[in-house]
Amino acid sequence: MVDMSSLSLVELKELERRIPREIKRREAEERQKIRKEVEEYARSKGFPLDELLGVIQVRGTRGKAAPKYRHPQQPDLTWTGRGRKPQWVEAWLRNGGTLQDLAI
Repeated sequence: MVDMSSLSLVELKELERRIPREIKRREAEERQKIRKEVEEYARSKGFPLDELLGVIQVRGTRGKAAPKYRHPQQPDLTWTGRGRKPQWVEAWLRNGGTLQDLAI
């Protein structure tokens, strides 16, 4: 354990700045170590880990979603249904329309 009572304010602030980065680094290191251990165990039993977890190892390749909704009078206004509703959808709903009316 570090005796912080002997540290100056500047040293304490520097320590405070460095701690979050060190925690993230060590968490990543530990996560990687544990994953290797679990993968080795699964492999020793004859299974790939991803198969057991039902995971597809494709990160960052979610791709662009196809539009699910289109404005009836302005076909260039579309929405995938993901995230926040666009203003034109909000206006449509406020004026008594439904999402089903806009479904493609």
